[in-house]
Amino acid sequence: MSNNQFKRGELYSVINGMATTAVARRLQKNYRQAGLEITIEQWSVLYHLWKEDGLSQQELGIRTFRDKASITRLIDNLERLSLVTRVASKEDRRINLVYLTDAAKPLQQLTYELANQTMNEALHNITKEEIEIVKNVFQRVYDNLMNKDLI
Repeated sequence: MSNNQFKRGELYSVINGMATTAVARRLQKNYRQAGLEITIEQWSVLYHLWKEDGLSQQELGIRTFRDKASITRLIDNLERLSLVTRVASKEDRRINLVYLTDAAKPLQQLTYELANQTMNEALHNITKEEIEIVKNVFQRVYDNLMNKDLI
């Protein structure tokens, strides 16, 4: 491996990690300023339930890229906040389906608005063409790694 290749790899992982962390911190700050007491991780679960309510814990873990213990902890905390409820599947009682409560539904619009605001802040002075290039590059990096038999 040449030094040049390492530096290119470092660019992807380090710079992307820094940008991702900065966006997450800003979104969390925007949530707090709006009086929302949910975390970005909890929002990611709610986001998928707003798109499709009644997903299994396993499916939520897959969609949010979290392991079984992490998704269980997130759902436990969302239950404590009365934002979701677990229901045993009628077909297989070993499977828990997760549903939004009435308290979670009004949060959708506000959290989407704050997410859009945060992305507008993050993408200030960045052209649509530049955004498309970055999206395409990272999608190709992801596809390259997901299409490999790494397991």
